[in-house]
Amino acid sequence: MKVIEIKDLYKSYHDTEVEVKAVNGINLIFEEGEFSAIVGPSGSGKTTLLNVIGGLDAPSSGSVIIDGTDISTLSSRQMIDFRLHNIGFVFQAYNLIPVLTAKENAEFIMQLQKKSRAERDARIAELFAAIGIQGKENIRPNRLSGGQQQRVAVARALASKPKFILADEPTANLDSKSTANLLDIMRKLNEDENITFIFSTHDQRVIDRAKRVILLDDGKVTKDTKTK
Repeated sequence: MKVIEIKDLYKSYHDTEVEVKAVNGINLIFEEGEFSAIVGPSGSGKTTLLNVIGGLDAPSSGSVIIDGTDISTLSSRQMIDFRLHNIGFVFQAYNLIPVLTAKENAEFIMQLQKKSRAERDARIAELFAAIGIQGKENIRPNRLSGGQQQRVAVARALASKPKFILADEPTANLDSKSTANLLDIMRKLNEDENITFIFSTHDQRVIDRAKRVILLDDGKVTKDTKTK
C-alpha cells in the first residue's frame, strides 16, 4: 500500500538573481514498510526533498500526498498537527533539548499529543530497552555519547508511533560501531512494526542496508533501484 506519493515536485531557491532548482520535477511513490535511502552528491537535493516530504519546507509546485492528504494544501497549523501525529524525524545534529533528560526528550512529542504519564512511561521504557539505552533515562544529553544521543533521537521519533520516519544523515556523526548498532535497531523496527523509513544519506553503510536506493543528481531522480 502506498503511503507517500510525490507528483511533479519542484522546489526552487534564489541565489542572488539565479534560480536554483533544488528539486526538479520528481515523481516517486513510497510503499508502506519501505526502508529507502535517497542518495547523491552534495547539492543534489536530497535534504530538500526530505524536508518537503516532511512538510518542513513548502514546494514551489507539485504535490506530496501522504495517506490521501495533499500536505501542500494544509495551513501552517494543520501541517504542524499532521506532522505531530504522522511523521517522526531523526536529524544529523540530534536536536535534543539540553535542559531535558533523555526520557524527557524522548517523550516530548507524546506530551504534545497529551498522552498520559502512564502511556509515556510504558512507551519510553519499551523503546529504551529495544534500542539499548535503558538506565540512561535521567541523564541529560551532554553526558551521553554521540551514539547514545542519536538513540534518544530515534526513540523520540518513534515514541508517538508515527506512520513513517524521515532520517536526514542520521549516521554522519557516529563511529562504525554506533552506526551498525543504530541501523540494526532501525531495520528491526522497520521489520517488526512495519514502519516506513526514508533516509537522506551519503553513508555507504546506510546504503548497503537499504531495501531501495534512489539516486538524485541536480534535483532529479537518475536511478531508482530496489536492492532487497
